Amino acid sequence: MAGYEHHDPADGKPLADSAAKPDAAAQARHSCDPAFQHGVVVGFDGSVSSERALAYAIGMARRLRSGLIIVHVANRLPATVWAGCEPPVFVDVPDYRTEVLGLELACADYLSEVSWILVERGGDICHELEEVGREYSADAIVVGSTHGVIGKIFGSVAGRLARRAQRPVIVIP
Repeated sequence: MAGYEHHDPADGKPLADSAAKPDAAAQARHSCDPAFQHGVVVGFDGSVSSERALAYAIGMARRLRSGLIIVHVANRLPATVWAGCEPPVFVDVPDYRTEVLGLELACADYLSEVSWILVERGGDICHELEEVGREYSADAIVVGSTHGVIGKIFGSVAGRLARRAQRPVIVIP
């Protein structure tokens, strides 16, 4: 399994260390507030399209009488360059943008009508949005559309997410 080292103890007994078990570490990361089960997940980075998606998600959560899970995916930068067949190693870079977004959202009057939480993740945006949706058994994922050269070259987040998600994806123009 990529990313995990499996150590076989000399006596053949399983290790009790939770760090050696990927499932235990994953379960600790994936514990979520039950009040937000079956909520609405929205990707938010402060852009105009994500603000539109947030506005739609607020209305949807209010109509469904459910919680709103706002997800900000922090940047990760490659620490190594592709060398032959070795994949790059990614390092988490402190992203103070999440703190700024959290403060802005906490002061926003339009969020007073719904229960909401801000979740920060690092990595691929599509994967992380779908992962949060799975963890919270979300009814839908709401994202803003991508405009520009980057979206045309690498494919839009909304398009990639719609192809791989296991729940409805709503794309707001």
